[in-house]
Amino acid sequence: MKLMGYRRENGQFGVRNYLLILPTSVCATDTAEKIAAQVPGAISVPNQHGCCQIGSDQMQTQRTLENFARNANVGAVLVVGLGCDGIQAEIVAENLSNMQKPIKAITIQKCGGTLKAIAVGAEIAARMSAELSTQEKAEGDLNEIILGMECGGSDPTSGLAANPVIGYVSDKLVSLGGSSILSETTEVIGAEHLLAKRFADPVQRKKFLRMVSDCEERAICLGEDLRSGQPTPGNKVGGLSTIEEKSLGCMYKAGTSPFTGALEYSEALPLQNKGLYFMDTPGQDIDSITGMAAGGAQVMVFSTGRGTPTGSPIAPVIKVTGNTDTFQNMPDNLDLNAGRIITDGATIPQIGEELFNMVIDACNGKRTKAETLGHREFGIYKVTGTF
Repeated sequence: MKLMGYRRENGQFGVRNYLLILPTSVCATDTAEKIAAQVPGAISVPNQHGCCQIGSDQMQTQRTLENFARNANVGAVLVVGLGCDGIQAEIVAENLSNMQKPIKAITIQKCGGTLKAIAVGAEIAARMSAELSTQEKAEGDLNEIILGMECGGSDPTSGLAANPVIGYVSDKLVSLGGSSILSETTEVIGAEHLLAKRFADPVQRKKFLRMVSDCEERAICLGEDLRSGQPTPGNKVGGLSTIEEKSLGCMYKAGTSPFTGALEYSEALPLQNKGLYFMDTPGQDIDSITGMAAGGAQVMVFSTGRGTPTGSPIAPVIKVTGNTDTFQNMPDNLDLNAGRIITDGATIPQIGEELFNMVIDACNGKRTKAETLGHREFGIYKVTGTF
């Protein structure tokens, strides 16, 4: 099976070809959105950070923005800043200069205000868009796929059907030389000892366990108890009673493959060392997907028992539910009904093959339900104060 996508000069393989209008701070977000609205094929992201942050929070925001722009699904980047932001547009553009794809930067203050910045930005973006439109698709291999795995709005069917199906796809992709990322640190609490056994490298195993421990310790330092906030109210209504129960269902997305390593939030997956990875992301679906896209994931699979419409600005997101009622209730949002395992006697491998083929189709250009509806949610995980 082959892929048809976009071969970048640095060797990366993209399954989409977006022009990214990237605001470095919340102060530039509206201007970036107005620039993107004028240029076909351009997208912007609603960055709510980038100003008045310090230390690890600012570093994480900047790393996320830069690695998001490095995703192979992005063909060109226009960085937009205010001018006095904590994260400077020119510095971001300079840091991205080794991407070997078109990149420019403007600031609203240097342009002389919002209207002039929109005009200048739209002119630059139009030239970039025209250049991207001439790029021809090239052939790629399945081992170039990095698959992000997420779950949200869970119920018991997520652990019984949808997540095992995703695990089947992850195992198959890894066996073919590709990579996948398990996310959501809060949703492995109580099952971390089971996942830790699958890390072949003791250094990476220790790193993973430190991530889980630090996540819970940060909450305790703030006087909060993660085990009372998880599962969420929706999870509880769906039938999940404890964080451990939720975690035991969540971990099935990782299949049975050994873990190659553990990644910090938005850390780029090393292309020379492929396989199954864990990424330290929060339980918030949007922030988690953003982190995996920054890590290099070109496509996502997302399980939801209760129904979640979340998408991504740059990566196709395939929605899987293990609940047939939810699939019938939200047909506009959900791509695959894994609930047939429970109601119709279908097997995990059978539905797993369907999902695997959906991943290939999405990588070859077929739009997912989230893409068709224009779902492009984006959020960056703050180091302090959110879990």
